[in-house]
Amino acid sequence: MPFEELHLRHKELEFTALALGQGPVVLCLHGFPDNARSYRLQLPALASAGFRAVSVTLRGYEPGSIPANGDYTLDTISQDVLAMIDQLTADKVHLIGHDWGAAVGFTAAASAPQRFSSLTAMAVPHPGRFLTGLGRHPRQLALSWYMLFFQLRGIADRIVMRKDYRFIRMLWRRWSPGWEAPETELQAVIRGLGQPGVTAASLGYYRAALAPRSLPFSATARNQALFKVPVPTLALTGENDGCIATETFQSMMHEADFPAGLVVRQIAGAGHFLHQEQPEAVNAILLEWLARHEPA
Repeated sequence: MPFEELHLRHKELEFTALALGQGPVVLCLHGFPDNARSYRLQLPALASAGFRAVSVTLRGYEPGSIPANGDYTLDTISQDVLAMIDQLTADKVHLIGHDWGAAVGFTAAASAPQRFSSLTAMAVPHPGRFLTGLGRHPRQLALSWYMLFFQLRGIADRIVMRKDYRFIRMLWRRWSPGWEAPETELQAVIRGLGQPGVTAASLGYYRAALAPRSLPFSATARNQALFKVPVPTLALTGENDGCIATETFQSMMHEADFPAGLVVRQIAGAGHFLHQEQPEAVNAILLEWLARHEPA
């Protein structure tokens, strides 16, 4: 069954989305380097279970959603998500995020918990815990080298784009070792990044996250970074994740940060792109979780 194509807006920005099914809305957010097709193996399963499954293209990943002011902070992107929910005519949605989509999901759920029935975060832990605790994880510091590399404006952009985005292929291999990503999907990701302005925009997420004003240097900033997420939260990590190690992920998911409940699950035989690598296992967990948090 072909996906529907939707067009959502937040102020002057336009976002395309893929959708399938009818029922309670499940809103899916992709990460880097990826696109809305990241959830192509989840949308049919969700639709068959009676949900309206929508996978959106995040801010900056297409020319129509590149902001003139270059704002890629999590707070701002979470406002995009709330605007999308309004246009989907839903009072509340289930939110699923992978990678940057997970970081956005934590932030959106914390800022407007009344709009979310549940949150599922894949591959990336609570962003405040990550920023404040990274220094205590030497292995993770080494794995996160690319975040510092992306701060080299212009230089990093050119290297990422060289030789038909060979750098992006390298990241997929390292982050999901032992998994051969479908060539058609890699090509779709590379075509997306190759659109005017999109490579710089996608790297803008990392530049916003590590900008001096975003880093928790002071006690006040640290307290703000360690925000609570008062929405039932499912956290999934791949056993072999080469981007954010599963032991780092699990150590940074604190029950105290999730007063409405937290469940952490590790997906065997999966790396960073766990929902694409092990879709049957992930889908089964997702469907059980969503059913548990649907009103009777």
